[in-house]
Amino acid sequence: MLRHRVIPALLLRQGGLVKTRRFKDPVYVGDPTNAIRIFNEKEVDELMVLDIEATRSGKGPDFSTIELFAGECFMPLAYGGGIRTLDQAARIFDLGVEKVCLQTAVLSDYDLVTRIASRYGSQSVIASIDIQRDWRKRPHLYSSSAGKRLSLDWLGHAQRVIEAGAGEILLNDADRDGMRAGYDTDLVRHLAQSVSVPVIALGGAGSLDHLREAVLAGASAAAAGSMFVFHGPHRAVLITYPRYQDLERILDVSA
Repeated sequence: MLRHRVIPALLLRQGGLVKTRRFKDPVYVGDPTNAIRIFNEKEVDELMVLDIEATRSGKGPDFSTIELFAGECFMPLAYGGGIRTLDQAARIFDLGVEKVCLQTAVLSDYDLVTRIASRYGSQSVIASIDIQRDWRKRPHLYSSSAGKRLSLDWLGHAQRVIEAGAGEILLNDADRDGMRAGYDTDLVRHLAQSVSVPVIALGGAGSLDHLREAVLAGASAAAAGSMFVFHGPHRAVLITYPRYQDLERILDVSA
């Protein structure tokens, strides 16, 4: 078993699998259920499904779709998108999902993390922190649902969600999303050195070396989207995942 997880992060929009660039211009790339079946065959460590439309639309989680995914998924599954209440989270767990990922709701309600963690354990709650840099390259907390940077201190926010009970932090880099040019390792390192829980790096992965760089920077897990759904310079759709032997070699950070 690998010491560091490598997690495909699938984006949903209106029931379809999409991929964005810098959180914009979602491109349809196929049926998410088919992608899950392929990842099953490739024995993926863990899978993350993030509905990027649920909060914006105000409809909340699509429970029938989540049930379908949970029934197909053979690996641990994390779901995020539109979760605003304990009852919604409870229903998602009842459907067979192992973790919930919270972003927008936590910006105004840290107690939601506490309520979920108190019932299901901190290991079941991932707090997603979206980051976007300004023109001076300073990182800011970013609200993907509102589409704007926030004045709230991003590291302070990370500490508060951990104090509230979050067991992991998903560090999602808006500037590098879909660009496949590598993670912002300085950002990953800064967060990993500042918090006491595992950090999942997301945004920028395009190669095995990038996964290794995230781990060397302190990430406990490396997540990626484009790397696992596109192939080649023309971004042909191809659902793929590295061989276990290659991951084992590249993630041996003692080498």
